[in-house]
Amino acid sequence: MSRDICPKESVYNWLAKDSKVAEAETEKLPRYVSKFRPAVIRESKLNKHAMRTMGPIKVELPCPDKFLKKHSKEPKLHENSSKDTQHTQLCTARKPSVLTMTDQPPRGIQAKTNFRKASVAVPTKPECRRVVSSRGHCQLLENSGLVPKYIMKKEYGKIPVYLQRRREAQQRAQEHQRVMQEEKERRAIRHLPDEERQTILKTMKEEWKTTMQEYQKLPFLIENPSAIRYEKQFGKRLDELEKNITFLESFKTIIILNDEVSQCSEHLQDLALDSK
Repeated sequence: MSRDICPKESVYNWLAKDSKVAEAETEKLPRYVSKFRPAVIRESKLNKHAMRTMGPIKVELPCPDKFLKKHSKEPKLHENSSKDTQHTQLCTARKPSVLTMTDQPPRGIQAKTNFRKASVAVPTKPECRRVVSSRGHCQLLENSGLVPKYIMKKEYGKIPVYLQRRREAQQRAQEHQRVMQEEKERRAIRHLPDEERQTILKTMKEEWKTTMQEYQKLPFLIENPSAIRYEKQFGKRLDELEKNITFLESFKTIIILNDEVSQCSEHLQDLALDSK
């Protein structure tokens, strides 16, 4: 690697080279020019939208003669509008003249309203009030809370309908949960038959026998860490099998869960496959 970076000196490097060869070595390749350069220059010279340029918008400056004058921004009325024309537009018709002494009023017109009955004053019952202060301040008795109007209602003292529906829904939910829990407990626990217990016991004894044979094949001197770990696994498996065999032989009536039954069946299938 160092020879490639710093090669050894040679006499041939000091010899004069031919001019044509030197020009060929020093000649540079032509610079890359994109074929889209003319189109880009042409598009850049076109008039673009004012918002597409950088900086402030270029707008036409106002004329010096159009400077801001006094009252120029106040609203102006229409040229043809005036106070007289506006008044005449509001009052287009004249009021009728006052009747004279010789004029006769219209007769024969009858109204449907009976003014005699309507003019009779009907006495109204005064509202009950109570005095609430020593200065004579009064308050309506109905709004004071002293009138027992709520106890006269039909729904007084009864549980509202929405509370009854909520209580019924809670009771139905609790009953459904209780039934599901009982069904789950009933299905979860079952008695282990004697035939299945004997089958499991036989399978475990066969597995213990096979494991013991493998354990006895180990060498007497074990110094390798993997072999030591392998021996511990065999010892742990044999202890577990002996414990389970003793338990199955001691108790004839065994109650187990369905999860344990499924695990035992899977374990027995694995043992059967291993024995084959």
